[in-house]
Amino acid sequence: MEKYNSFIRNIAELIEKGLFTSKDFKKKVQDTLKIEIDNIISKLNLVSREEFEIQKKRIEKLESSTTRFKSQKKNKKKQKSKKVKKL
Repeated sequence: MEKYNSFIRNIAELIEKGLFTSKDFKKKVQDTLKIEIDNIISKLNLVSREEFEIQKKRIEKLESSTTRFKSQKKNKKKQKSKKVKKL
């Protein structure tokens, strides 16, 4: 909130002094917004699309190997129970 208030104060001072044009105002607003957007993005710890896709592929691979492992384990249990029944 303090940043917002300081921004408003700066704009008010420039208006009072008559030192600023609409181009100056536009530039100041764009710069301030860009800084705030960058701050928010850095706080969110976002990742790039490329990193996301790589992680997604890794997870899919792990899920498929886990599923495969579980099915192999079930098959081994079935085979053991069949052997025990035959004896």
